[in-house]
Amino acid sequence: MQQSGAARARSCVLFSLLGVLFHGVYIVLSLEIKADAHVRGYVGEKIKLRCTFKSSSEVTDKLTIDWTYRPPSSSRTESIFHYQSFQYPTTAGIFRDRISWVGNVYKGDASISISNPTIKDNGTFSCAVKNPPDVHHNIPVTELTVTERGFGIMLSSVSLLSILVFLPSAVVVVLLLVRMGRKAARLKKRSKSGYKKSSIEVSDDTDQEEEDPCMTRLCVRCADCLDSDYEEAY
Repeated sequence: MQQSGAARARSCVLFSLLGVLFHGVYIVLSLEIKADAHVRGYVGEKIKLRCTFKSSSEVTDKLTIDWTYRPPSSSRTESIFHYQSFQYPTTAGIFRDRISWVGNVYKGDASISISNPTIKDNGTFSCAVKNPPDVHHNIPVTELTVTERGFGIMLSSVSLLSILVFLPSAVVVVLLLVRMGRKAARLKKRSKSGYKKSSIEVSDDTDQEEEDPCMTRLCVRCADCLDSDYEEAY
């Protein structure tokens, strides 16, 4: 009888544990939180740290959001932002008066922004959200890298477009100039060596003059007008 009583006691304990586990599976719900793994920013330009979440429970005034910061090569973390029905940015440390709330909890957005960032802001940021009874979740981290904006990055899209449009035109002009220069050099060389046109070239020139006599007379007339104007001026 004593053995059977001990067995029943062990069975009761076992069923109680199973009941807690079974109960836990249905009561403790999870949150899905996402954030950018890497964010790059530039000194003096506002940076947005995105964080979104999905909860199986309705958002209430019990929902909390906490952002923390850890400097590079350090295990020390500090709270920089807290939300519960209202936003509470940090009032101390290097992020004092530079953290702004840009999220919307009813749309699953827990994002914040950093104004006037500096290179000293580089580090790891963590976004934690709790929406009871959904309190168990992953905590994503974001690595922030702030650098000086270089000249190459400052080129606007308009400047790049201008370069792409005018560069081919400049290449064509250069090629034409090279071709004209080579042609002029050949003509000069021929004139120095006493080059005479062949019968074919002479006949071609004659044909061109016969085909377009009006144009020839017009060019001569224009030249006479220019000469007369020049003489009257003096």
